[in-house]
Amino acid sequence: MKKNFVLDTNVLLHDPRSIFGFEENDVVVPIYVIEEIDNFKRDLSTLGRNARQVSRYLDEFRMQGKLGDGVPIAPDKGMIRVLLADKKLPHGAGEGRTTDDKILAVALDLLEKDKGRPTVFVTKDTNLRIRADALGLHAEDYDVEGLAALDDLWSGISEIDVGPEEVNDFYASGALAWAGEAHGEAPPPNAFVVLRDRTNPQHSAVGKYSAAKQAFVQLIKSPKEGVWGIRPRNKEQSFALDLLLNDEVRLVTMVGKAGTGKTLLALAAGLQRTMEDGVYQKLLVSRPIFPLGRDIGYLPGSVEEKLNPWMQPIFDNVEYLMNLSRSEKKAGRGYHELLDLGILEIEPLTYIRGRSIPNQYIIVDEAQNLTPHEVKTIITRVGDGTKIVLTGDPYQIDNPYVDQTNNGLVHVVNRFRQERIAAHVTLSKGERSELAEIAANLL
Repeated sequence: MKKNFVLDTNVLLHDPRSIFGFEENDVVVPIYVIEEIDNFKRDLSTLGRNARQVSRYLDEFRMQGKLGDGVPIAPDKGMIRVLLADKKLPHGAGEGRTTDDKILAVALDLLEKDKGRPTVFVTKDTNLRIRADALGLHAEDYDVEGLAALDDLWSGISEIDVGPEEVNDFYASGALAWAGEAHGEAPPPNAFVVLRDRTNPQHSAVGKYSAAKQAFVQLIKSPKEGVWGIRPRNKEQSFALDLLLNDEVRLVTMVGKAGTGKTLLALAAGLQRTMEDGVYQKLLVSRPIFPLGRDIGYLPGSVEEKLNPWMQPIFDNVEYLMNLSRSEKKAGRGYHELLDLGILEIEPLTYIRGRSIPNQYIIVDEAQNLTPHEVKTIITRVGDGTKIVLTGDPYQIDNPYVDQTNNGLVHVVNRFRQERIAAHVTLSKGERSELAEIAANLL
């Protein structure tokens, strides 16, 4: 049975193409939503861009017919209508003064008038969904891709049961051909695997799946002296360094809680491949500008001076990798040496649109604060010979317009899972300090 989907403002601002995402069902846009969208049209952020796109879509539909009566969205889609309410909310449910009240009233009015069809109210506002449910409306969150819960996010690691002789062959030859049904479904390209002896679980081997060779292969061995002095402390960190040092993998996503070493490992590998190995011309580091807690206001100075407080976590990690003594620090040595040499560059994401960035090692830290559109803008800047690394913790989001499942980092993990040019790993064990690990788990 066809349904009526009533869209809230935040749905259209989050995804302008949501209008086209309800198959053969009808889409209803309350006229009050258009009033709210009009308030965002001059905004220079992603919200402003989306608001202008929604207006263009609706204007195109208007030219095809009367939106009040309904206009076909596409040959295989339903109708789109713009409606206003003839009724008010029940006493005590709202005085009808706020836009949310008026939008709810449109959905309730449609529910009563079109009793032959189910009416679904779609909003990303949790409290508005609760209010709608209390008024007898079926309310849903907007989920463009049917994303699973964050706990079900692909970790980048698979376990495969094999025979004891296969584990021995893997150690002896460094590879093991994927045997189809005997090994089950093939893992995604570049997925890490634990080959576990089905007769003795303690007998196992660790490798990764090569889609090109259709075989399980061994990891890249880290230098004996470490990567800029950094050696992996656990299995997941070994996986991460393998991806970070592998030039065939051009897009790396790393997810992990605080203290798991995401940023430090990425910087160490970037400096190794840039400064020591000479594979890339420079290391470019950026992160979204979102304050934790109450903002202190505008910062004075040049672009570099304004960025310094935001980039201080990056600088701290770089100076840790430089292993400077106290006397060297007193003498003025620090991260600025790499900046002056042109090896390290700090780039605000605000100015990245329109650029083409070839032959560089790019690290985007705190990528969980990016929207899917922003992360698309960043990745499409990558030129020939460039590798990009996205790191972040989806449980620590400061951007009010994204959540744990629709942020740019998780979006990339889900969309690039089957691509040979990309790979992902989840870091689970904190290595910053015993206190930091306990705090991450308990608080």
